Amino acid sequence: MNENFLAACGKILTQDQILLDASMREHTTFKIGGPADCLLLPKSLEETQRLLTLVQEYELPLTIIGNGSNMLVRDKGIRGVVIKFARNMSAIRVDGSRMVVGAGALLKDVSDAAADHSLAGLEYACGIPGSIGGAVFMNAGAYGGEMKNVVKSVKAVTRSGEVKTYAKDELELGYRHSIFQSNGEAIVEVELELTSGEESAIRAAIADFTARRESKQPLEMPSAGSTFKRPEGYFAGTLIDQTGLKGLQVGGAQVSTKHAGFVVNAGGATAEDVLNLIKEVQKRVKEAHGVELQPEVRMIGEI
Repeated sequence: MNENFLAACGKILTQDQILLDASMREHTTFKIGGPADCLLLPKSLEETQRLLTLVQEYELPLTIIGNGSNMLVRDKGIRGVVIKFARNMSAIRVDGSRMVVGAGALLKDVSDAAADHSLAGLEYACGIPGSIGGAVFMNAGAYGGEMKNVVKSVKAVTRSGEVKTYAKDELELGYRHSIFQSNGEAIVEVELELTSGEESAIRAAIADFTARRESKQPLEMPSAGSTFKRPEGYFAGTLIDQTGLKGLQVGGAQVSTKHAGFVVNAGGATAEDVLNLIKEVQKRVKEAHGVELQPEVRMIGEI
């Protein structure tokens, strides 16, 4: 890593916000992945602006992540700089039916804060293990809800350090898609518009979604969440189950025995194990049903 770049980072961040050769196993829910050359943890919009400007000045590769819940980091890790939005940027402000949330806030915390203020619309998000920034990036959804239903605007920082605010209709929110997948900008703050409700009813819905998740999903094992996108007219997990692939294992990677739509780290899995298992599942489902499954999980880093 460029020493001059690190020295410049040291003028922006404290020592505990700069991690060198950071094991990405510790920063992803899959608990898989090689080291990142340099992992930075900004705690403000201003720090983010300065870091992005610096990364561009030194022409370094840049990867932006949230809670690491919908990604697989390859075994050789990530070259260049990783900027992670985590607890340092997780403030939640509530003003009437409006919430303004830092990109690093966990969805479950945002859902809970909404319930505290008798605000409905985020009940479905209570069990999604991602950050609000990552949820907007992927237009995360579950149980009939998705981020595009509640997002009002998003504040982002461009690679050159410019702050931009996007209205909802500028975000290109679609199935597991947003404009940020193509423009490379860093989401720093999300404005949500919710509706007033009864706290007891909101809490009951959260409890129901939580019980359903706990009974059906392999939450006790590391994973990146749902592995495949939903093919039109089908459910990926159902197709995989019907193909008889529950429990199929490559190295430490396994098709969950609890929910076939999840590939889990059954112990010591490498990214290569996961990728090989995904290919095998795709091949067998295509042979059995003629359907091509596409991964929902974001693959990053070097093989």
